[in-house]
Order: sequence, then C-alpha cells, then structure tokens
Amino acid sequence: MKNEIHKSIASIFGEGGRPKNSQREIKIIDTTFRDAHQSLWATRMRTEHMLGIAETMNSIGFHHIDMMAPIQFDVSVRYLKEDPWERVRELHKAAPETNFRALIRSKNIAAFDFLPDDVIDGWVDQLYDNGFRVIGAFDGLNDVSNIVRCLKRAKKLGAYTFGALSFCESPVHTDELFVKTAIELIDKANVDAIMLKDAGGLLTPERIRTLVPAIKEVIGDRPLELHSHCLTSLCPLVYLEAVELGCDILHTSIAPLANGAAQPATQTIVKSLRELGYVVKVDDKKIDEVSEYFKNICEIEGKPEGKPAEYNPLHYKHQLPGGMLSNFHAQLETAGLGDRYEELLEEIATVRKELAWPIMITPFAQFVGTQAVMNVISGERYGTVPNEIKKYVLGYYGRLLGPVDSEVYKKIIENGSSEISEKPTSPKPMMKDLAAQYPNATKDELLLRAMFAGNQVDGMKEAIANGESGDEYNGELVSFIKGLAGGDEKQVSLSTGNFKVSISR
Repeated sequence: MKNEIHKSIASIFGEGGRPKNSQREIKIIDTTFRDAHQSLWATRMRTEHMLGIAETMNSIGFHHIDMMAPIQFDVSVRYLKEDPWERVRELHKAAPETNFRALIRSKNIAAFDFLPDDVIDGWVDQLYDNGFRVIGAFDGLNDVSNIVRCLKRAKKLGAYTFGALSFCESPVHTDELFVKTAIELIDKANVDAIMLKDAGGLLTPERIRTLVPAIKEVIGDRPLELHSHCLTSLCPLVYLEAVELGCDILHTSIAPLANGAAQPATQTIVKSLRELGYVVKVDDKKIDEVSEYFKNICEIEGKPEGKPAEYNPLHYKHQLPGGMLSNFHAQLETAGLGDRYEELLEEIATVRKELAWPIMITPFAQFVGTQAVMNVISGERYGTVPNEIKKYVLGYYGRLLGPVDSEVYKKIIENGSSEISEKPTSPKPMMKDLAAQYPNATKDELLLRAMFAGNQVDGMKEAIANGESGDEYNGELVSFIKGLAGGDEKQVSLSTGNFKVSISR
C-alpha cells in the first residue's frame, strides 16, 4: 500500500515537486443532499434539512447538485412520511439557478422487479415536469439495453443526460467491459456525459491509471465524471490520480457529511486540486457555512458525522456499498447478532462469487445480502431462495457477465418458487389500471403507487394530512433476522417495497 501511495504522489508531481498539470478547470458535483446522507444517515435527511440551507447551496458554484435517486423516494414515502415529489418541487423553487440531478435505476426504479415501460416513461416525464434538467441512469449488470429507453426519452424532453458505468472488481469486470459499455451508451443513447460509478469505493490508484485513459479515449469530448466512496480510505488519492489522467468532474460531499461510507470532503478535495494547479470555481466561505449548518444538525439530532475509514482488505471480498454496509451492521447489532457480522460478510463474498459476480449495488446487493443471511442463519445454503435470486439467475434482470456455479444454479432452480417461469416475461402495463383505481390521483401519486405496494402511499398521505412525522428507522429487517435466528413463528417474512421474502418452518 505504501508503494501505491508513493507512485501516486510521484505521478501527480513533476520534477522538483511541482505540479505537472495545467490550469485546467475541474468541476464539482455535490452529493450532500443525496448520496452523502444515504451513506451516513441511512437516507434520513428530511426535506426541511435541505430547505434550511438550499439558498446557500444555490450560490456555491457547483456544476450540479445530486438530489434524488430511487432510495430517496423510497425512504421519503415509507419512513419519513414525506411526499418526495414535493421535496423536488420545493428545492427547485428554493435554488432556481441550480442544476439538480436525478438518477434512474435501470427498469426497476425503486422496486426490485422490472416495471413496465409505461411506468418508466411516466417516471422520466415526471422528473422533467417537476424541474429536473439533468437525468441519468445506471444498470447493475451494465446491460445498456435496460436503460437506453429512459435515457433517450429524457434527452428528447430536453434534459442533459449521463450514463453510468457501474464499477466493481471481479474477473469479468475488466477495462474492456467498461470501455464497451461507454461506447454503447454513446452509440445507443447519445448521452452527454459518462459517469464512472464506484458505489463500493473499490477503485485503487493502480486501477484508475488504466481505466480512466481507456474510457477517455473512446468518449471524445464528452466529460467523464468520477463518483466513489471513502470506504477503503483510498478515494481522495484515486480522485487526484483520475484528474491527472483526464477526469473532468468529481463527486464530493460537504463535511461533516463526507468520508467514511460517503464521498470525499469537498473542502479537502478542492484545496488539494488548487494546490496541484487546477482551477475549481466554488465559494469556500459558503461551503464552510453549509458545513457548520450540518454540524449543528448532527449535534442537535444525534446524527453521525463522517470519519476517515481504515483500510480493510475484506471490503474487496464482499464489496457492499456504504449505505447498505452501515445499515446491515446496525440491524445485526439491534437483532443481537453483531458477533456474526464478519461471518455474514464472508458469506456475502462467497454468494457473490457463486452468482457470477453481480455488482454490489441496488438491487443486487440486497439480493446477495438476503441470500447470505438465509444461508448463515438457517444453516442450509440455498435451502430457501428468494424469488429475486431465481429470477436473477434466469436472466430476468438482464444478461449475466459470467456463469453461475452449476451446483448452486441447480439448488436455486429446485428450491426457488415453482411459479417463476424459466423464460423471462415482460411486465404488463400498469398506469391505465392505476388511473382507473385512483381516479382523483395525480400522476405523481400514481407513479408512487406503481412503486410501493400495499398501503404505503396511503400511510404517507395520512401522516402528511395529520401533520405527523414518520419513524426514521424501521424494524422489519431486525424482526426478520430475529425470526431466522430462533423465533417460534411458523413463517418469517420480510417486505421491502415490492420485495418480499418468506420462510416456512
């Protein structure tokens, strides 16, 4: 590791210790309102938190501010009991000069199963109609066919679009794969920018030295963004190395909502870039004002501040993203199973290998994590198989990049639900039926109902009408784990959005 750091420093500085780069401008995309609190606060930043500092954020000079991805809609509806569309509208009003970003997750958005095209189309339309002029998408299998439709629709509406390369480390995730994916995103969707999305914080200076030049070579004059996390402590160094190799835009968050499982601190990265000779046009004093604002919230509400992480090679085995890693640990502790944390991480690594190396981002991180919990707690590996795992190996979510372990595949097919067809089927349109069922609902509401099963939207609406706040944390996973660990119930179930797991004893 020391040699790696020394090589990076040497590459950044020329002879005599002076920066070898020119006065190139590096732009900053702020993630404080989105991925920072997703990673550190379990996505529990409320709309009022954001509105309290939005005017200042509006005038800092960020290239874009990241605001919404599927999980922000999910947590707003189910836990915070806030209307996420109202958040979108209010923030656009409060910060009218800001280019806010929205990120779409493949064809499932906030659900786990793929949704029909009429829902996807409606989602893109409503993002645009509610103010978003920067819209991007990613697919957990890097299957571009899953995101071309939404990207083309967003671009046709007039949005600036970006396509993400979902990064992870595995024998099948080579530089060649990411180059091929970037070319596909440009050829098939004509995206305006390419985003290298490292949700697991897995990039190293060594890997970035080959990956960034390879991508830059094929994307022409389109900007390359880098989004990573500080889970291995290497991210700030990776960012500087990437910039030196031609990366144009970095994703950072404002401390104290930085480091740890989140992005590097804007304050630190901006200072480092300037010292190396780069131009970064952001207002440092206003960044400090935002920092002080969130420090006060952390103190008053007892929310955690991001701290630098220690390097841990185990992370490269399980590759869990930051938000899921912190939630997973907390839930296990609450369920009285904190002492099995590392055992479960090892099982996650094994399951991931057996399932042909899925990238550990939503929804695949949840699929793998759930299967690993079942394997360890029940004592029988793949004795019980969630529907989503069977669908995954059958190709319901897109083409796999490698073969599933043959013995594991056999168990999954045998023990998975017999109601799942071995040939993937397309979901039926939903919006017309939903409109008939809820004739007075707005399109915003109908799309939330397409996303969240049962009475979750009704619960959100009722809480808002009564002026009530939602519970910030939900005990469903805790109860599920406790049930697996030795409860007396005949059936143990976990429901998360449209994802349900049931085990019969």
